[in-house]
Amino acid sequence: MSIPEIYPLGQVPVTAHSFSPDRNQVAACLNCNEATIFSRGPTGDWKAQDTLAEHDKLITSIDWAPTTNRIVTCSQDRNAYVWTQVPDPLRGNALIWKPTLVLLRINRAATAVRWSPKEDKFAVASGARAIAICSFDADNDWWVSKQLKKPIRSTVLSIDWHPNNVLLAAGSADFKARVFSAYIKDVDKKPSPTVWGEKLPFNTVCGEYSSTTGGWVHAVGFSPSGDVLAFASHDSSITVVYPGPTPTIISLKQSTLPYLSLTWVSEDTLIAAGHDCQPVVFSHAGDENSWRLIGSMDDGAAAGATSSQIRSARPGVAGGPGRLNTEAFNRFKIADSRGSATPGGLASPQVLTAQSTGSSSPIGSTFGGATSEMMTVCQNPITSVRPYEWAEDGSVGKVSTTSVDGKLVIWTVDFAAAAANGAAAAGGLASKFGGLRVR
Repeated sequence: MSIPEIYPLGQVPVTAHSFSPDRNQVAACLNCNEATIFSRGPTGDWKAQDTLAEHDKLITSIDWAPTTNRIVTCSQDRNAYVWTQVPDPLRGNALIWKPTLVLLRINRAATAVRWSPKEDKFAVASGARAIAICSFDADNDWWVSKQLKKPIRSTVLSIDWHPNNVLLAAGSADFKARVFSAYIKDVDKKPSPTVWGEKLPFNTVCGEYSSTTGGWVHAVGFSPSGDVLAFASHDSSITVVYPGPTPTIISLKQSTLPYLSLTWVSEDTLIAAGHDCQPVVFSHAGDENSWRLIGSMDDGAAAGATSSQIRSARPGVAGGPGRLNTEAFNRFKIADSRGSATPGGLASPQVLTAQSTGSSSPIGSTFGGATSEMMTVCQNPITSVRPYEWAEDGSVGKVSTTSVDGKLVIWTVDFAAAAANGAAAAGGLASKFGGLRVR
């Protein structure tokens, strides 16, 4: 597995991010009401260059249009802004980001925003049980919205556009993933028939799905062709839907913590990440019923440990959540199962405090000298995973993630290495339990 590129953007959570078309800039929200635009320096580090300051509350989502170079942001203040670069009248040739207010007409927080493929409209999910489909009104020089409402019964958490610029997938807290028609007569041409339907007036529900055991739908995504839908639920499952008169629904239930974001990298492969603190690869081998977890993109080497240490500590990618892959947790587990905190005998728990160490900052706790650092690159949940670079065959070659520990990480998509990580981890588990006697 190629070592990922790790960039600490701050000491606070990164709630959203989106790259510029040339990938030399990234817009990110550092858990506040402002979006910061970072530029890549000569040494490869990211430096803050501009600040998009117009919202009153936390920015929840950002999307940077690759063709028109416009940025759209939405926030818990129930507003969205479209940012366009214009000449600065005070500094001559310099450019500034000018905001344009969007009339969303919602009475709850905006939760997610995405440009359509043609970038002539965008969708804003909200806690008002509605999705605002926004298009530009040239006569009044502002963005107006038309809302998708029925049959949404709770907060919409995620959205994704179909390649035809008309269909929109949405996941919400009512345990449902839905596919809507967002056709706007004055903006869109009549769409061609798809596997999701032929007649597609605005607010047509083309499909409604849920996972086998339910749970909030944190992430949704269309495959590159738009013929397959995948979504991640709070029951730690990934569900893949093949629509049709009798739709085929494959649910992949995992023993890890829930995923918060996903993205397709090819027609038969997707990457998901979330509370488990590591991106994982799901794929199938030609048959739609053969979907399975391939492995983790994080082999642990970049986190400061050797691959053998990581693999022996992980009971398989699907079996050991990253947030529980800590030395302290493993010591507690040994104490519970064997009656001792260390292989050599029982060690007393130790708690390090500011008073005992003489430090003015809290140290945290240890168990038998163990630290709470996890064996993954990201030490906290991953908030978003997005395509970063495409290969010559059109598949995604690299993806970017941001996390609650303030890191921006760029990962190389390597299916063979991910599969090797999963196989090695499974081998490590077998060696651990090889000498265990069951009475």
